[in-house]
Amino acid sequence: MNASTPSIGEYAPSKFELLRTVRRHGRLGLMQHIWRSGGDLTRIRMGPRPFFLVVHPAHVRHVAVTRRQNYEKFQSYDAVRELMLGNGILTSTGDDWRRQRKLMAPFFTPRAVEKYYPVMVSDTQRLLERWGKQDARRPVEMLDEMMVITAHIILHTVFSTESDETVLRFKNAVETMIQYVSTQNNSAFKLPLWVPTPGHLRFRWSNRLVTSYIQQLIARRRALPAEQWPEDLLTRLMTTRDEETGKPMADQLLLDNGITLFFAGHETSARTMTFLWYALSQNPEVEARLHAELDSVLGEAPPTLDDLKKLPYTLQVIKEVLRLYPAAPFYVRDSSAEDELDGMKIPAGARMLLFPYATHRHPDFWEEPERFNPDRWLPERESARDPHAYHPFSAGQRICLGSNFSLFETHLLTAMLARRFKARLVPGHQPRIDSAGTLVSRNGMPMLLEAR
Repeated sequence: MNASTPSIGEYAPSKFELLRTVRRHGRLGLMQHIWRSGGDLTRIRMGPRPFFLVVHPAHVRHVAVTRRQNYEKFQSYDAVRELMLGNGILTSTGDDWRRQRKLMAPFFTPRAVEKYYPVMVSDTQRLLERWGKQDARRPVEMLDEMMVITAHIILHTVFSTESDETVLRFKNAVETMIQYVSTQNNSAFKLPLWVPTPGHLRFRWSNRLVTSYIQQLIARRRALPAEQWPEDLLTRLMTTRDEETGKPMADQLLLDNGITLFFAGHETSARTMTFLWYALSQNPEVEARLHAELDSVLGEAPPTLDDLKKLPYTLQVIKEVLRLYPAAPFYVRDSSAEDELDGMKIPAGARMLLFPYATHRHPDFWEEPERFNPDRWLPERESARDPHAYHPFSAGQRICLGSNFSLFETHLLTAMLARRFKARLVPGHQPRIDSAGTLVSRNGMPMLLEAR
């Protein structure tokens, strides 16, 4: 589709208007309202810090690629750095980030992530066995189901964790930390962490559990002969060496990246799979085509790596889920110096809110943008589209390192689970889709499982 000139404007809401819009439509609805009111690049006048909403692909390209040296993960990520992820690959900046990216990139190529195929298959088969015993009349909370399977997969691939009890404790602790940091980021009044509020106490307990678990894993592994170390991501991180210095990754950085890999590889994939089930339940013609492809390629055995290559429509469905329901509906970059974007002055210290949820619905780039249509991802149509009209994994150099892992995992999960089951929303349930850092349904996603 031919793009028109980006629309540019300002939005200066009253406090009453902000509260009313958030109360009625949630944070996600507020951001969409700002886009429709102000345009593809909108200066939002609220609070002391300059704030811009970025929607148009040309502007995404400017921030993420053309002028990337001017936009980084600075003060907007301070709380995440301080409270949860430290200076791992997701939150580091500058030369520190470049060194980590160079060290870790070989572990996340398409060929490299295929090594985790046996773990993913084994964990998914266990879920299928449990679903086979599920009473079809009793709904499951689909997000919980997907959180559990992605937690098992990421903890097995990163740490070789086997115990179900350990997986659940670690998963629950990290999710408590995520919820706390999200609340802190959106709170105008913050008490010091030492104040013993229930939320602070839960966070501190969870943080200690996660930190001590990873530290003990590293210590136990170092106490073993190297030939006895399991072939997981932690071992690969512990044995890799910086090309310039020859030094291994420091223990604190191993800890930071261990938490980062779990957060990035668990939370986002679980939400993608949850909204995939929702999309299939709402689009029976897409579901029928998906089932026809799966049935024509797969038998009763799990798909092989070669089988996955014969399931292109399944991957198209996943890409369309990522378009309409990106797990990270927006992400932030901070300007380090003054800049100009399409005639609009961007001051130093401005917060740039890139909004893929809206970019993926821009009518200049997507025909019938609200329609769930996996045929958008036929190779000839995908190659003809502006590459920055689609950025569910961020964009530019800082595109998510785990995107190949996520696509491979969701491709395999969809193939194995949808081959055996359908899922339907509980009658009368209408999800209230919103953002709480990641994409959520405020009232859950209760679904009934139906064996195929």
